Amino acid sequence: MFERHHNIVIHELLNKFEKGDMSLLDLIADNIDLRIDHYKDDADTNWQQCQNKEGFIAVLTRLGAEIFPKGTEIIGLTSEELGDGWYLTTFDQSFWYGLAESDVTSKTFIISHELDGKLDYFRENVTSIQYRR
Repeated sequence: MFERHHNIVIHELLNKFEKGDMSLLDLIADNIDLRIDHYKDDADTNWQQCQNKEGFIAVLTRLGAEIFPKGTEIIGLTSEELGDGWYLTTFDQSFWYGLAESDVTSKTFIISHELDGKLDYFRENVTSIQYRR
């Protein structure tokens, strides 16, 4: 089990995302295959997917404006190595959810793949969002 500051690409990416550090783009492969799904949520997530770095930038920009306008705070981050560059990550965060105009916490599971120091596959499943109004 890898803890938050272990030197794997998915952790580097999420830690940079929390800081608003756009050098996170250096960790993204040109052919990134990304999708974010939500369990039992009626949110429109069709735009939360892409097949390349240009699309990733578009998704990231919209996430920043609509979902995380005040940023996010990581409250839990661990990963399990699955082999051959694959990781299963448990990611807990606290943030101001822009669309819902509410403070929330969420738990997500991410399957990712890294190759040559870059993330080329990312599937996030948001399993819960707890509202703290």
